[in-house]
Amino acid sequence: MQLIDIGVNLTNPSFDDKHQAVLDRAYAAGVGQLVVTGTSVQGSEQALELCRRWDESARRLFSTAGIHPHSASDWHADSARQLRDLLSQDRVRAVGECGLDFNRDFSPRPQQEKVLEAHLALAVELQLPVFLHERDANQRLLEILRDYRDQLPAAVVHCFTGEQRALFSYLDLDLHIGITGWICDERRGMHLHPLVREIPRGRLMLESDAPYLLPRTLRPKPKNGRNEPAYLPEVLREVALHREESLEDLAQHSTACARTFFGLPALD
Repeated sequence: MQLIDIGVNLTNPSFDDKHQAVLDRAYAAGVGQLVVTGTSVQGSEQALELCRRWDESARRLFSTAGIHPHSASDWHADSARQLRDLLSQDRVRAVGECGLDFNRDFSPRPQQEKVLEAHLALAVELQLPVFLHERDANQRLLEILRDYRDQLPAAVVHCFTGEQRALFSYLDLDLHIGITGWICDERRGMHLHPLVREIPRGRLMLESDAPYLLPRTLRPKPKNGRNEPAYLPEVLREVALHREESLEDLAQHSTACARTFFGLPALD
């Protein structure tokens, strides 16, 4: 049984000096490939370098390149060129993390929208999939995406935590959906239990979003409280339970979906 973690923040300082051990545990747990999330120009450069350093075979580690909506205010005249250069690298397989976050509003909303459109334009130009972030901005994200969707090869709403209306609106736009350990949280994730049944095969992917979103159903829990890709099988277990699928079946189709979406090589 093989899994692909489509969203892991391996550049987070909590993983400093621990990359080999974290990756070894992931591989031992059946997480054979990982996509390292880029959330700024510098962070995207670090993600690419991490992939090169810890996977000389170029078969297990890949990355994204983008600017998170929290950091949209950091966008400047040279940002598009910097991202284009990164996105031309073979290890970089998607544009993002980009999107809209109207929950925390760390950057002004008009600036978030401008930066999102710049990312979408790059994705269209380079014909790369998009790794999207959305919080409390479903309707506005849809309005912007509709102008680009026909020209985009694919897009995933990563770490989906929304309600049924948002899910169906994304599926209607032929988007992919990423599910994290949020579904394992009895305080705020139980609404996802019936919703994951509505995600068609070929549109569902799994992600840890580590070091965040440690699955609360995990036993035993790590003493450091840090999530890792090695815990992705717990997300698989919870999603399979509520989709009424076997672990093997869900692993097979979600992995196949991720491999196609990011254009990843098959592992022996």
